[in-house]
Order: sequence, then structure tokens, then C-alpha cells
Amino acid sequence: QLQLVESGGGLVQPGGSLRLSCSVSGTTLNNFGAGWIRQAPGKEREGVACIGPEGFNTKYADSTQGRFTISRDTAKNVIYLEIDSLEPEDTAVYYCALDPGFLLRACLSIGRYVYWGQGTQVTVSS
Repeated sequence: QLQLVESGGGLVQPGGSLRLSCSVSGTTLNNFGAGWIRQAPGKEREGVACIGPEGFNTKYADSTQGRFTISRDTAKNVIYLEIDSLEPEDTAVYYCALDPGFLLRACLSIGRYVYWGQGTQVTVSS
């Protein structure tokens, strides 16, 4: 059974950094594109970063302003999202998800994602 489990969230002060992890079981990441999607309180889900099956094609939402880095470790079957210079506006539940038909120009579209994790809460506050 394919399963995604996020970890690494928590309470962070503004300006801090976090690395979120998404452990995937039941399949190999080579078969999928992957993305990180967040949902802030009272807002719709937003795709913030995505990466292709080969591991080097990436795309970021404008809202990330160069502070987000997505990566993957195929050997460990883990997807990462590093966030630097955290801002209160980054407060959200962060989900990882898999897309069996990766298309770079459309990979921030959350409708493409078939498999989802349960999410990890990130709270940025002093």
C-alpha cells in the first residue's frame, strides 16, 4: 500500500529554518513526480514546490521567493522541503504528494496529485 508520511514541522521563530521530510513506502520515487502543497488557515491549498522523477527538474511558486528548496533522496525514498527565512505567512499545514504523470509546467497544480500524506503543521511565530 502506497503511503506518504510527513515530518519535521513545528513551531519556529520568524527568520528560522526548517527541513520537512516525506517518507514514501509501497512504491519507488522513480515512478513519480513529487510536490509540496500547503494550506494556511482560512485559505485554499497552494502548490509551493515540485520535483520531477529524475530529481533535478524543479519548480517553485512565486510566493516562496527563493526561500524554499525541494529535493529527493531516491535511495531512501524521501522527499525534502527546506524553508529558510521563515515568515509568519508560511504558517500552514504542509503536505507532500505524488504525481504519476509529471509535467514540469503544470506541477504546481494540486489537481495533478493522486497520492497525499496527512500533512505536518508549521507555525511561524515569536
